[in-house]
Amino acid sequence: MSARKQSRRGSSEPAEEHHDERWMASYMDMVTVLMCMFIVLYAMSSVDVDKFEKLRMSLSTGFGTTATNYADTATGIVVPPDLIGDKGTLTATNVEGDPVDPKDLDLAKNELDGLLKIRDRIDAGLEAQGLQSTVKYEVDARGLTTRLVGAETFFDGNSDVLTPKARRVLATIGSVLASIPHQVSVEGHADPHGSSGPFPTDWELSSARATTVVRYFVDRSHVAGKRASAVGYGSTRPISTGTSVTAIAANRRVDIVIVSGAPESVRTLLPNLLNELSHPSSSATPSAPATNDAPIDQAETPPKH
Repeated sequence: MSARKQSRRGSSEPAEEHHDERWMASYMDMVTVLMCMFIVLYAMSSVDVDKFEKLRMSLSTGFGTTATNYADTATGIVVPPDLIGDKGTLTATNVEGDPVDPKDLDLAKNELDGLLKIRDRIDAGLEAQGLQSTVKYEVDARGLTTRLVGAETFFDGNSDVLTPKARRVLATIGSVLASIPHQVSVEGHADPHGSSGPFPTDWELSSARATTVVRYFVDRSHVAGKRASAVGYGSTRPISTGTSVTAIAANRRVDIVIVSGAPESVRTLLPNLLNELSHPSSSATPSAPATNDAPIDQAETPPKH
């Protein structure tokens, strides 16, 4: 008898039936392949020879059948054409040398242009009075620094009293500072040689000189007091390590820092941008920023501070 009939005789329960479903795996693979084929056909419905060639080479490379340089394997940041230099590098980087955001680069260019215009206004005013050799300029990530060259030009030895020449220089600088919205930090420095008397240490001497300059700006030039600050660094931040009279005098200085209000990511680009203006790589040379490197007047250099 059949298995079905035997089941009926031997037991009241029907025989369990088994179904082989392994064929579904092959069927699903076939459906997946067909789906991929139709996707590719749809993508190729608008024939572009260049895109088709790139697709063909990419698929060949992906399946390991052909090695090619046409496959798009690019990584990193796509650099706009206007940011590519002569050697294929960004025209500006941050302090770590990393690529920069194009928006930050545009902001940095505007910020640098504004700081250089302030410098030019100060320089023009001093030049009109024959005083341009009394200052130097520097642009860094903080902003624009106007450096009063040689403390003896602005103060008597070991004194915080302004000389007549100092008042003329500060009046010119102050008139520009009063017309801009930037914060102004006045920083006093001293050299480490000799006595600082009548002040106890170089800290008091440098702080007193910085405070005197700030008071002049606020009282005489009407710079808003909330925008100005004074700090003394003593002899801890020399800009020259030489032992000559000129080198020592360079460390007896007062720096007037016009602080940039731009974000840090923008301010860190300023030194590199300024360097590009000073050392352009193309024939179209922009006007390099004017710097004043006149030596310190040694005839006015006292033996100390």
